Amino acid sequence: MAGNGLRPVVRLRSAAGTGYTYVTTKNRRNDPDRLTLRKYDPVARRHVTFREDR
Repeated sequence: MAGNGLRPVVRLRSAAGTGYTYVTTKNRRNDPDRLTLRKYDPVARRHVTFREDR
């Protein structure tokens, strides 16, 4: 099912320190650096920055 690795699975970890994670895929051509997204953290109960964890 996985292709040639152009869209690897990455884990986004909360910057709030709660340990909550999201799992998503990213396109290596468009985002060669680490991915950062602002998403909802249900443990902190607010939107925080999530950074790619390798």
